[in-house]
Amino acid sequence: MKVLLIEDDEIIAKGLKYSFEQNGYDIICKTTKKDASWFLQTDTADFVILDINLPDGNGFELYKENVKDLNLPTIFLTARDDENDIVKGLELGADDYLTKPFSTKELMARIKKIMLRENKNVCIEVADISFNTDKLEVYKGKKRLELTSLEIKILQLLFNNLNKVVTRSEIIDKIWEWTGNDVNDNTVTVYLKRIREKIGTDIIITIKGVGYRIDKIEGE
Repeated sequence: MKVLLIEDDEIIAKGLKYSFEQNGYDIICKTTKKDASWFLQTDTADFVILDINLPDGNGFELYKENVKDLNLPTIFLTARDDENDIVKGLELGADDYLTKPFSTKELMARIKKIMLRENKNVCIEVADISFNTDKLEVYKGKKRLELTSLEIKILQLLFNNLNKVVTRSEIIDKIWEWTGNDVNDNTVTVYLKRIREKIGTDIIITIKGVGYRIDKIEGE
């Protein structure tokens, strides 16, 4: 995992770089708002650790201007422990706020917790089928399945409503919304048949005369 650390304190930056690399992280260090902005425009990262007090600007501004729209998980790491600053950082959309002095182990634990939550939200797994809701990709085990754009959208509709019945009329309305084409019950039947054949796992349950459902057992 690539971590972007934006921190102008050289001692803290060196210490974190060493600790993170020892734990298998790829860490990129930037010391100014300008350099961090340029990096985010030309490269990418999986996680951002962001100081608020930077020599050429404010970490809050950097987050709003360059980080937030990229949907990168972010922790503010700063000496500013004022309650208003903490509230501001979290209200801007950051995932966490940690004040200095801090424990490197605690920082890593918080990052792992955030990434675990992010991965759970992005990837939905039922039996041996996983649906990446971010990339709109479907996998059977480790093999990516080739579905059409419309088939993926129909499957996503079912995955987004786990343990709930999606009615045939809802699917018909959605297909019209997505394509502008009028469809009927027979069309829905054909699409579901194709999806079932492609995923090759019997996870789509037919509720006769009503619609379809995918069940996910708690803890699965």
